[in-house]
Order: sequence, then structure tokens, then C-alpha cells
Amino acid sequence: MKTKLLFLALLIAFAGCNSTPGSAKAGTQADTSSKVVAAPVPQPGGYSNIDNAKVQELLDKGVALIDIRREEEWKQTGVIKGSKPITFFDRTGRINPNFVPEFTAVTDPEKPVMLICRTGNRTVVASKAIAQQLGYKNVLNVTHGITGWLSEKRPVVKYQR
Repeated sequence: MKTKLLFLALLIAFAGCNSTPGSAKAGTQADTSSKVVAAPVPQPGGYSNIDNAKVQELLDKGVALIDIRREEEWKQTGVIKGSKPITFFDRTGRINPNFVPEFTAVTDPEKPVMLICRTGNRTVVASKAIAQQLGYKNVLNVTHGITGWLSEKRPVVKYQR
């Protein structure tokens, strides 16, 4: 399994998701009153894409949101309240060897799980791997990541270890 995940990591290593936005700040206020909640859009590979309105709806229902970015990214932008930070790729594009045990400890393969990164690129790879290799039935990729969340002025909280 680690070999397959490593292969996928190499595919995404140059996807441009390793930089972090410079203007995002923790504590941004939300104005989500006009958002329409779209249904998840199934993708090849066994996962679905979701928008931010759907993220909020599912968070309100207690669905797990896993933030797969790196610690320096969480510190820079903050995190979505209730999300669980678990790094998937390190700065060099290698998969965090602790990802699978940490992920499976806080999720259930039979329940939905959402994944978020900076822009949605890393989570495409992670979503496919989790669906195909770990057998999760309802993996949801946040399409525009934390940058999309912040661009809609949705709230984040300061990351604390």
C-alpha cells in the first residue's frame, strides 16, 4: 500500500499545491447566506467533489473534515473549526508514513469523510487513494481547498497543536 501511495505522491508533487497563500488570515468572518448547496459530483476514482456550502452542511451534521496540508500551512491560514489536521504529503511530496494510521483512527470506511488542502489538488490524489486503496465508500474532495473557503470569507480558527 505504501508503494502505491508513494507513486501517487510523485504524480502530485509538482501540482503546485505546495505553496501557501500570503494574504489569508485566521479569524475571517463568514457571509454564507446566499450560498446554494450543490450535490456531490462523482469523479472517476471513487470519490466526489463538493463545494464549500456542502462542506458547511456536512460539518453541521458531524461529518469528518480532514485537512491534509502541512503544519506551516495550518499556521498561516488557520483551519476550519472542527477539522482534523493530518498531513498527507510532506514538503518534498513524500507521503507522511503516519497518515494511514492517524486517518483510520478518526474515520470510518462506511461513513462520509471530507478532505481539504490548499487548492484541491492534493486532495484529488488523497481522495482516490483512500477510496481505492483503503476502501472508503464516501470520500469527498473540497474542490477549491482552503483558498476557496477563505475567498468566500468563511470562518477559520487559529491552528493550535
